[in-house]
Amino acid sequence: VVAVSSSSSSSSLRVVAMAAEKKKLWGGRFSEDIDPLMEKFNESLSFDRRMAQEDVRGSMGYARALAKTGIITDAERDALVDGLDLVAKEWAADAFEVVSGDEDIHTANERRLGELIGPVAGKLHTGRSRNDQVATDTRMWLRAQLLVLRGYLRQLIAVAIERAESEVDVVMPGFTHLQSAQTVRWSHWLLSHAAAWQRDDMRIADLLPRVNTLPLGSGALAGNPFGVDRRALAVDLGFERVCPNSMDAVSDRDYVAETMFWASTTMIHLSRWSEDLIIYSSGQFGMVKLSDAYSTGSSLMPQKKNPDALELLRGKSGRLLGTLTGFMAVMKGTPTTYNKDFQEAWEGLFDTVDTMSDCLQIATGCLATLKIDPAAMERGLSADMLATDLAEYLVRKGVPFRETHHISGAAVKLAEDRGCALSDLTVGDLKPLCDAFEEDVVGVWSYEKSAESRDTEGGSSRRSVLEQCEKLRRYLRDTEGDVDEARYDGGAASAAAGVSTSGGEDAGALDAAFDEFCEDDPSADECKVFD
Repeated sequence: VVAVSSSSSSSSLRVVAMAAEKKKLWGGRFSEDIDPLMEKFNESLSFDRRMAQEDVRGSMGYARALAKTGIITDAERDALVDGLDLVAKEWAADAFEVVSGDEDIHTANERRLGELIGPVAGKLHTGRSRNDQVATDTRMWLRAQLLVLRGYLRQLIAVAIERAESEVDVVMPGFTHLQSAQTVRWSHWLLSHAAAWQRDDMRIADLLPRVNTLPLGSGALAGNPFGVDRRALAVDLGFERVCPNSMDAVSDRDYVAETMFWASTTMIHLSRWSEDLIIYSSGQFGMVKLSDAYSTGSSLMPQKKNPDALELLRGKSGRLLGTLTGFMAVMKGTPTTYNKDFQEAWEGLFDTVDTMSDCLQIATGCLATLKIDPAAMERGLSADMLATDLAEYLVRKGVPFRETHHISGAAVKLAEDRGCALSDLTVGDLKPLCDAFEEDVVGVWSYEKSAESRDTEGGSSRRSVLEQCEKLRRYLRDTEGDVDEARYDGGAASAAAGVSTSGGEDAGALDAAFDEFCEDDPSADECKVFD
């Protein structure tokens, strides 16, 4: 309750009365109550509350930035930061109480901050808009989530490497058009998928710097009128760079689209891997057996063991593709800068991240626990898969490949007509097809030799497969430090430069220290984007 003296003017009385009421961040312009259905239609706290800590951290950084400009005092800054810390602790303890009118995480946190520290809370939003605030929160949240997802992806790659090395001697049929084609190694097949997952890891590494770009300080669209040092704010909050244009900063959702695209591409790779294993685990193939931990049974047929984990991986890839398509359709018609349509991004983004988290861990569990049946794989091999080797035998005898291809095809037809295996044909049978056939042709009928003959880089020979394993392992080792998680905690360059981000030093001192730090180590990632 606010007491007003009898000598107060009517205008001051009206202002005090408004201050005593609970009001929206944007309510001053409106005189009518909002439709309750519109309230529900408009709110986003039900899903953006998961960014509560990021919203608090961003606000703490912004309070420190405001103090450096002199627009708020050091005491006000400290009150804001301390109050925000209490808000963060309430969220962490699941003690934060949402009240009617908390339409989003920004409104809820600022409302609670005001309850804790009083009117000074109203100074936090000076020069700031929810337009640059939400873009900052989501980028802070997403960069941390992408690091977690990258860790899960790299675990999957590591499991593939381990299995490929330990099972390198197992040969199996390789397929094109799902038809038996040539002899390969089981490990070669494993690494074919690991190679795709490596590209997915490269993409997420490439994406992270664009996610980790600071929009805060852009205001609603035109920029900040109080001289906030955005470079220093970026360092404080752990961002690698600042968005170069304030209108684009509040409008840009490329980082959402790129994350969804990365997820969709990764899921396509997981879906194709799953499809292979579903086929290989079927009764007609029997080459692999899924762990009971990742399979289910039938409610009717007692004998069934269904590869449900793999089928769900395959199915969820379709859902994420739909999410990406839907988001792109939302964005395509929006005019420049912020539009409420953008709110539709967050549920899709959150679901994409959650789905990827589950899928990558499930895929790793499936791969780590499945059993292979080398005998079944060998039974899947057939002599006609050595037809190319037969043609290559003649190439080594000096016959042009285009001729050997036709000669080998004629040999396949001859075996089919006789109802025998290609390897059952004798030299006498083959000689009429080409004089170059000799007794040593029997050496062609070896599946192991066929795999070993592909000894070029990336091929199916034992040496080549082990080399691929080592290259992948080296890649994981060499890129382990590409993304420093400590940087995202904020203040990386400031700490390295010996500058506190929580004190009241002026922006010029921080700039000078930052420049000195970058002069000493211009290769530091914190410095690259500010050159």
